[in-house]
Amino acid sequence: MSKLPNCPKCNSEYTYEDGSMLICPECSHEWSLQGDAEDSGEKVIKDANGNVLQDGDTVTVIKDLKVKGTSLVVKIGTKVKNIRLVDGDHDIDCKIDGFGAMKLKSEFVKKV
Repeated sequence: MSKLPNCPKCNSEYTYEDGSMLICPECSHEWSLQGDAEDSGEKVIKDANGNVLQDGDTVTVIKDLKVKGTSLVVKIGTKVKNIRLVDGDHDIDCKIDGFGAMKLKSEFVKKV
């Protein structure tokens, strides 16, 4: 039997798991284990729809994006495979066929 964390609201030790949620029977507080990663200071990168992105995911561009310094445009619907998450303003490193290595913002992609 695994040790579940105490309730973050009332510190009760009698928490239980219901699917992907943890529930405290004393104060009725509900939270998710994914929420613990966000609360612990780990940076969680999400796409335009709020899905959590991870290294190696495949995403689709949701808006035409101009490439700085060129007249090229990454068209809406372009599929980008095997992304890598990085820190910074542009938080996705990837290679796009026909363009090469690029950095994208997670707000302009959606997870496939």
